Amino acid sequence: MKKVFFLVLIVLLVLAFVIGYNTYNFKVERKVVEPIEAIKIDSLAKERIVKAISIRTVSFENEEDFDSIQFELFNDFLEEQYPLLHQSSEHKIFNNYSHLYHIKGRKPDSSPIVLMGHLDVVPIASPALWTVHPFAEGIQRDSIFGRGCIDDKGALISILEAVEYLLKDGFTHDRDIYLAFGHDEEVSGKRGAAEISAYLKDSNIKPHFVLDEGGAITQGLVPGVDQNTALIGIAEKGYASFELVTQMAGGHSSQPSKETSIDVLARAVSQLKQNPFPRKITPVLSSFMDQVGPHLDLKGRMAFANTWLFESMILDEYEKTNQGNANIRTTTSPTIFEAGIKDNVIPTESRAVVNFRILPGETIETVRERIVTTINDDRVQIRLSGEGFDPSPVSPIDHESYQMITKSIHEIFSNTITCSNLVIGATDARYYAKVSPNVYRFTPFKLTPKNINCFHGVDERISVAEFENAIRFYVQLIRNASIIES
Repeated sequence: MKKVFFLVLIVLLVLAFVIGYNTYNFKVERKVVEPIEAIKIDSLAKERIVKAISIRTVSFENEEDFDSIQFELFNDFLEEQYPLLHQSSEHKIFNNYSHLYHIKGRKPDSSPIVLMGHLDVVPIASPALWTVHPFAEGIQRDSIFGRGCIDDKGALISILEAVEYLLKDGFTHDRDIYLAFGHDEEVSGKRGAAEISAYLKDSNIKPHFVLDEGGAITQGLVPGVDQNTALIGIAEKGYASFELVTQMAGGHSSQPSKETSIDVLARAVSQLKQNPFPRKITPVLSSFMDQVGPHLDLKGRMAFANTWLFESMILDEYEKTNQGNANIRTTTSPTIFEAGIKDNVIPTESRAVVNFRILPGETIETVRERIVTTINDDRVQIRLSGEGFDPSPVSPIDHESYQMITKSIHEIFSNTITCSNLVIGATDARYYAKVSPNVYRFTPFKLTPKNINCFHGVDERISVAEFENAIRFYVQLIRNASIIES
């Protein structure tokens, strides 16, 4: 008995030592980056972003609602407000409203950089809930209000302001610079980003990196971290909606069958919800944990430093929130359920649509296979609804371009942690995987518990100070990325 006791004691001591050793040595090796002196931003920049927001470049699901006049106005706005860019670049327009600017550098054989944005915005779903006009209020209480100021005209205008600033300043650069602005990101990006990226591929242009929206600087949104945390998306989830249809005999509601098309379909949807996709720590999440873990309290550091032991506990914690759950599994969301035309008629056909956001490592086909296996009922017809797409490739964090982005963040935003992250929504960036392995997603605006829901929501806004710092970030990023050291 004593031998067993001592053996268990030794195992526990070894385990404690390994856990303690890993926790103690759980650190992020980073070069110290000193903040730089803030450049002065043109006071007219505020007026230009207000003007950009006032142009109602709304993307509607119904193409008949598309207002071409507003998009023509935005074309005119770009040319009028950014004359140096138009004088200094080759400018191509795709499908009338998407733009690609090419500014040539001193070393045309070097790989260029691509900065992205989109000029379209989502409709206003609840105008009565806004405290200001979503397109015409401008600046209120030191903040810029309006649909699109975060998603994504704020970034687009910040990029334009940065480039115009550098051109005015006489900045010379080695790499070519491309600015790619789509006009239909909110409704798939097929006529904008998809065609621009296809053009780059056909032209054999291989960017050093591509930067689009998708990440942000978060305050109070990463549990256990007090510092501002810049989340840089290195991948995004895939997307697929599947239509489920049952067709069975109908009839009068006074004489129902034991099972109707609604019964069978409801059970199928319930089966999908009750049997979620398996949860897992993906390489993207593991990378995030490695970078944010050292900044957590002792309990958090211990868990993240020893995932081999605490994986189940970590996944339990992630599962507690919608955001966390979306990071550890392919999610299942029934979004449409249709059946019946009259309250006393049993329908012959019932239909549901279930949306899946697909985790890297899985595909549309593996999702389909799991749906079929989970439902396990031949009476349910299963087919892809619309066009989906697989998860994007995962971009590296050990590449020079990722370091350029993180360095630029630290130079403009002091006391900020930088971490790679998974983007759970869709961006235009996914189209660029075919032209560069280094596709990143980050916009230098701050998201907090107070404003996290305002983009695509009510009272979308950014502070004037944030907008000016965003311009500074893009100026510094272009400077850091455009000069090739000999």
